[in-house]
Amino acid sequence: MSIHLVADPNAVGVAVFPARPEWLTLSAALADEVDVIADRDDLLVTIAPGAGGGAPACFYPARALIEVDGEHLGVDPATADPADLSDRARYATAWGLLTHECGHAKHTAWHPPENTPPGVVAAALLLEEPRMEAAHIRRRPDDRHWLRASATNLILADTDATDPARAPRMTTAHAAQTAALVLARVDGGILTATETASVAAVVEAILGADLLAELRGLWREALRTADDDAETMIDLGLRWCQAIGTDPDHPDPDASGDPDSSDASGVPSPLTQAIGQALANVAQAVADEPPPQDPAAVAAARRASQDATRQANEATARTVFSGAHHNPKGYGSTATAGTRPPTAAEHTAARVLARALSTAGVRDRAAVKSTSPVPPGRLRMRGALAADAQRAAGATVTAEPFTRTTRRTVPAPPLRLGIACDVSASMGDLRRPVASTAWILAHAGHRATVPVTTATVIYGAHVRPITHPGTVPDQVTEFEADDGSHDIATAAAALDGALGLSHPGAARLLVIVSDGKYDQGERAAGCHEVDRLRASGCAVLWLTTDERDMPFDGVTVHRLTDPAATARAVGHAATTALRATAR
Repeated sequence: MSIHLVADPNAVGVAVFPARPEWLTLSAALADEVDVIADRDDLLVTIAPGAGGGAPACFYPARALIEVDGEHLGVDPATADPADLSDRARYATAWGLLTHECGHAKHTAWHPPENTPPGVVAAALLLEEPRMEAAHIRRRPDDRHWLRASATNLILADTDATDPARAPRMTTAHAAQTAALVLARVDGGILTATETASVAAVVEAILGADLLAELRGLWREALRTADDDAETMIDLGLRWCQAIGTDPDHPDPDASGDPDSSDASGVPSPLTQAIGQALANVAQAVADEPPPQDPAAVAAARRASQDATRQANEATARTVFSGAHHNPKGYGSTATAGTRPPTAAEHTAARVLARALSTAGVRDRAAVKSTSPVPPGRLRMRGALAADAQRAAGATVTAEPFTRTTRRTVPAPPLRLGIACDVSASMGDLRRPVASTAWILAHAGHRATVPVTTATVIYGAHVRPITHPGTVPDQVTEFEADDGSHDIATAAAALDGALGLSHPGAARLLVIVSDGKYDQGERAAGCHEVDRLRASGCAVLWLTTDERDMPFDGVTVHRLTDPAATARAVGHAATTALRATAR
C-alpha cells in the first residue's frame, strides 16, 4: 500500500524543485485555495512531477505540507487557474488528490501512540482513508465529486493493481485491504454499490459472508469515529488484524495463512480484474456527472437569464399594449367587440373593491426604540451612572441614558394585478363577466389609497389588451370568444413586462381565466412562463367553471359557480395578496 499520509514526525517532503517555473506558480496558487478546503491557514502545497513521496499525493502533518504528483495534472500548469472554480474540471484528478490530502489535514487529527505494533498502525491507517473522506464530505458535500475523481488513482496506488508483481491476489489480506479501500468508501458515501458490485462479489467469495460482515462492522464503526479519537482507531486496527489473522508485529499481506495463489502466467487475479472494472465504472460515472459549479458563476448566469427574460417580456408588452400586430400562433382573430358605458352596479363594485384594497393595505404602526444622551425620553439609571463614571474618568461620554419609543407608519405595499382571459370558443360564457371585471379593477385601483396597477389581456391566436397599465378606461371593452388557439405564454409574458409581475417589492397577482384545454406545445410554453412567475413570488389564481377544466399544476384554482361573481373572486384574491405582503 502506498503511503500518502506520512505519520513519521521527522519525515520531510521530496525535493522536486527546481522545475519549470509554472509548477512553482501553480503550487502557490493551490496553497491559496487549501485554506478554505482544509479549514486551516498554515498549509503549504507542492505540485510538480515526482512529488508525492511515491504516491499520487501525500500529506506531511509535521510540516503542514501537501505534495501532489504533477504527472496527474493532465494540462499545462501555466494554464491552470485554481481560483476559477469552473477551471478545476480540466484537472479533476489532481484537484481530487489535493482535496483528499486537505481532508487528511483537517480530519486526521489522531496519531498512533509510541510502541504501537506496525500491523495495527497499518490497519488503522487503512481504515482512516474512508473515515476521513466521509468526514470531509459531511463538511463539504460538493467535494464528493473531486474525491470520486481521484479515487481511481488512489485505490490503484494503494492496491498496486497496475503492478503485475504486486497486484492483489486471492488472499484474505488482499481481499480485506480491497474491501477497506473500495467497499468502505461505499458506506462512506463516496462510491456507489452499483459501481463496486464486481469487487463486492469477489471479496465475499474470498472472505466469506461472515468475515466480510465482521470487517464491515469495523469500518462502519470507524466511519463514526471522531477525528481525534486515536484510542478507538488503534483498537479498530487491532481488531482488524485479529479478524483477518495478521500478525500485528510482522504484517505481511502475502503471509495471510492462505495457500500460495500466485499466478506465474502473469494473468491478473479475479480480484485485480474486479478492482479494474469497478474503477472503470467510477471513472465513467465521474466523466458523465457535472462538476460542482461556482456559486458566483451560477448567480451571474441566473441574473443574465433574468435580465434577458425581462427585456424580452418588456418588448412583448410594448408590442401588445401598443396595439401593434402580434405574430399569430394558430387561428382566430382575437377580436374585441366594441365598448359600452359601465353600469351602476359596476360603479358600485369598483367603489367597494377600492375600499377593500385600501383596508387590506393598511399596516400597523411599527414601534421603534432609540436612545439619546439628552431628553426627551425615559431616564435609565444604569445609563446615567455609566455617563457619570465616564465624566469622572475624563473619558468621552458615550452613554445614552434616555430611551424613547416612536411609532411610525410603514408604507403600504403596492399591488400589481394582471388578468389573462382565454378567448377560445369554449369560453363564451365568461366574455362579459371578465370585461366587467377588467373595468372594475382599473377603477378600484385608481380610487384605492394603496398604489394599484392593473392590466387585462385576452389571448387566442393573438394577444390583445383590454385595459392598459396605469390607465382608467371610461368605457367597458368587450370581446369575442371564437378563437381556436391559446397563446397563454405570450399573454403572461406581456403582463409580466407591463406590470413587473416577476419583480419583488410589491404584492403581485396573475389571474388566468381559462378551461386549460390546450395542445401540448401551448401548454408546455404556458407552464414554463407561469412557473417562472410563481418561482419569483407572484401568486397565480386560475378561474374555472367546470370540474373537467385543466388548470396548470401549482396554481390556486377557484371554480366559478356563477360567472357574475368573477369580479368578487378576483377582488378577494387581490386583497388576500395585499394582506399577505403587509404582514
